[in-house]
Amino acid sequence: MMRIGFVLLLCAPVFAAVTGTVVNRTTGRPAPAVTVDFYKFGQGGMERVDQAKTDAQGRFSIDREPDGQGPSMLRVEIDGVTYNHMLPPGSPATGLEIPVYSASAKPGAAKVGKHMIMLQPSGGQMAVSETYLVENSGQVTWFDPKAGTLRFYLPAAAKGNVEVRATAPDGMSVPVPSDKTSRPDVYVAKFEVKPGETRFDITYSVPYTEGVPYAGKIVTQDEDSYLIAPNGVTLTGENLSDLGVEPRSQSHIYGFTGTAYSVKLTGTAAPAAQNAAADASGDQSDSGPHVEEIMPRVNAQAGTIVALALAILGLGFVLLYRRAPVAPKSE
Repeated sequence: MMRIGFVLLLCAPVFAAVTGTVVNRTTGRPAPAVTVDFYKFGQGGMERVDQAKTDAQGRFSIDREPDGQGPSMLRVEIDGVTYNHMLPPGSPATGLEIPVYSASAKPGAAKVGKHMIMLQPSGGQMAVSETYLVENSGQVTWFDPKAGTLRFYLPAAAKGNVEVRATAPDGMSVPVPSDKTSRPDVYVAKFEVKPGETRFDITYSVPYTEGVPYAGKIVTQDEDSYLIAPNGVTLTGENLSDLGVEPRSQSHIYGFTGTAYSVKLTGTAAPAAQNAAADASGDQSDSGPHVEEIMPRVNAQAGTIVALALAILGLGFVLLYRRAPVAPKSE
């Protein structure tokens, strides 16, 4: 009997190390016949080591163990959009639920909740850093690979030189392609907007003379728009609502109304503001993602990099005003 039991034990099935179900949150049903890729991270970067296809009930099994030293990741693609599920060392790897969403070329419930514009003049140039927080409260991903998603204004003086990065709800900051549209000075970013909050960071520079009006446009339907002036820079213009100073960076925050703005700027960023930007790389526990993960890299221009860091610090201040009323935009 002991010998028979030993043989049965040897013949027992070997259970998969990673199991779960892919669920389409748009339909509320399991997602059958989709591929689940299993990645590990090493010195050479991300490497796919195995994959499995879901059955009729959306279930999958992968006979690989997660990396005990570093994170692993599951990736699923549906309607041309990828969804990632991280597996940190020591986290459960069985009975997982991987949520995915159907995609549509229409925005649906996606809208720009916050739009922040940092202006930093210095030495005949002005670095402009814009951050869009796009909120998608629906259950459908907005994805249009041909026409793109977020539209933004790029002044002709920028000569088409712009860098766009995006941060999805389940990912890190990545570079995003952009194209010019048929509307003058209006460009579009090509990146999916999943349910949750997606962040777009857009950076460029334009020639600027101190005290000369600088005009910009808002081409999205923002719920709230803000202009940010770094410490040492004075900003004046019409239809501005002074919201105060962000304590850490001393950046000045203004709400404004309308679909266009014209402001005058004098001065340059104070050294204290630059020190605050440098300090930002240390303690980020109360201001969202780490600066290095979301700060775009733009032509190694020091002024632009400082502007970006200050914009991120300003973001922490602006988020304090999420509930603050801002007058509706006039058409």
